[in-house]
Amino acid sequence: MGVDRKALVELSDYIRILRKNWIIIVVIALVGVGAAAVYSLTRTPLYESTSEIFVSSQAGATIGEQQQGNMYTQQRVTSYVQLATAPKVLDPVIADLGVPVTAAELAEAVAVSSPLDTTIVRITVTDASAALAADVANSIASELTAAIDEVETLPGTETSPVKVTPITSAVPAETPVSPNVPLNLALGALVGLALGVAFAVLRTVLDTRIRSSRDITALTDRAIIGAIPLDPRAKERPIILQADPLNPRSEAFRALRTNLQFLDFEGGKSFVMTSSMPSEGKSTTAVNLAIALADAGKRVVLIDADLRKPKVAEYLGIEGGVGLTDVLIGRAELTDVLQKWGRRSLYILPSGKIPPNPSELLGSAQMAQLLEDFSRDADIVILDAPPLLPVTDAAVLAKRTSGAILAVAANSTHRNQLAGALDALETVDARVAGLVLTMVPTRGPDAYDYGYGYGYGYGYAAEEAPQSGRERRRAAKAAKAALAAQTAHHAAPEGARRRSNAAQNVRDSA
Repeated sequence: MGVDRKALVELSDYIRILRKNWIIIVVIALVGVGAAAVYSLTRTPLYESTSEIFVSSQAGATIGEQQQGNMYTQQRVTSYVQLATAPKVLDPVIADLGVPVTAAELAEAVAVSSPLDTTIVRITVTDASAALAADVANSIASELTAAIDEVETLPGTETSPVKVTPITSAVPAETPVSPNVPLNLALGALVGLALGVAFAVLRTVLDTRIRSSRDITALTDRAIIGAIPLDPRAKERPIILQADPLNPRSEAFRALRTNLQFLDFEGGKSFVMTSSMPSEGKSTTAVNLAIALADAGKRVVLIDADLRKPKVAEYLGIEGGVGLTDVLIGRAELTDVLQKWGRRSLYILPSGKIPPNPSELLGSAQMAQLLEDFSRDADIVILDAPPLLPVTDAAVLAKRTSGAILAVAANSTHRNQLAGALDALETVDARVAGLVLTMVPTRGPDAYDYGYGYGYGYGYAAEEAPQSGRERRRAAKAAKAALAAQTAHHAAPEGARRRSNAAQNVRDSA
C-alpha cells in the first residue's frame, strides 16, 4: 500500500509547529483550566431532588377493561406533565412552603417528565437549598395528585377513574449537580488546548521569518550550500577557524568549502558574499570561508568590497586604512596594499577609506580589470559586499563575478527580504552560486544536528578525561600562550616589501 508523501510532510510540519510552540500551547491550556476553575468557584451550587408518582386506572374488572384503562392513562400522562407546572399546582405549593416566588418563577426550577410508554410522572426541582428542593418536589407531587383527582372526577360522580400513587419521595441531595467542577475543568483544558494549537498554527502561518532550510526551499530552488550554527560568542571570536578549529561551527565552514569547490562554474571562480539585510553574518562567513579554502591549499584572495561598513580588516586584525578604494582611484599600487595573512596562501585586500561614491567605484572599469587579474592569478576570489536591499553594490559586483553567495540568517531574515535580494540579482542577470543559512539554532525543532561524532578523533575526548587541578591549570596556561603567539603572528601587519612579495607570490603561483 502506497504512502502519501505529501500527507507525511504536512504531518511533520504540524508536529514541528507543536514542538516549537508547546510552551505557548501549555500556557493557554492552563489559562483555560484556570478560567474554568474561576467560573466553577464563583457559581452558586445547585441541588436536585426528584419525586415520582404512578398513574393507573381504577375502572374495569376484566382484562380488556384494564387494558383500555391503561391506554387511557398513558394518553392522559402528557396532560399531567403540563399540569404539574400550572399555577393550579404551584400556587398551593408556594402558599404551603412560604416560598417568596411566583408560580412562573418556580416553574423555571421545576422539570417534569414521563418516561416513554409509562404512566410515571417524574418531578425534579433544582434549588440552591437541598432541603427546599426536596420539600418543593414532594409538595408538587402531593398537589399534583389532588389536582389530577379533581380534574378527572366527572360531574355527577364521586370518584375519579384515575388513581395516583406516590412511588418515590424526594430527599435532600448530598452533592450539588451544578457546577460540575471536573467536567468544567476538562472542558476548559480542551478549549484552551484547541485555542493554543490554533494560535500556534496562526502564528506560524503569519510568521514571515526564515526559520530553517525548509522555508528557503519553499521559496526558491537555489541550492543551499552551507548551514552555519549559531554561536553566541561570534562577536568575540568572529574567526572561529582561528579561535577554535575543533568547534562544530568550524566544521560547518569546512563543509561549506567542500560544497563550494564542487560547484560547476565556467572560467575563474570569484564569488560575492552578500546578504539581503545587514547583520546576517556575511562578513564572518566570507572571512572564515576564505581561511578554510586557504587551509585546503587554495590560493585565495579576500577583498573587502563593503565600502560602507567594512569589517574584514577588523576581524583579521590587519591595517585597513589603505586598500581597495586607493587602488581604484590610483592613489596606491596593488602590490603596496595587498597583504598576506599568516602562513597560508591567503591574500587580503582591505577596503581602505570609505568613499562618497561606492557604487560607481565598484562598477568602474578599474574594478573589472582588478577582478580579471585576480581571477587569473588566484584559485578563488571572495568579495565581501554590502547587503543587496539597502544598496546596489553587491548586484553590480555579482554581475562581474562567477556568482553571488547569499547569506540568510535563521530567525532574522524575512521571506520577502530574501525574495527581494534574489530579484535584485536576477534583474542584473547575476548568477546565484548558492545560499548559506547562518545563525542556525543548535537546539529546538529548527536545529541542525552538529554535535554527533565530534568526540572521536577531534580532540574532544581528551578534554573529557578527568584531570587534576594542577594539570588543568598547566594545560590552560599553555593553550593561552600558544593562542596568543599564533594570533600575534597572523595579525601582525607586514611592511610594504612583504606585501609586494605576497602579491608577487600570488602571480608566481598561478
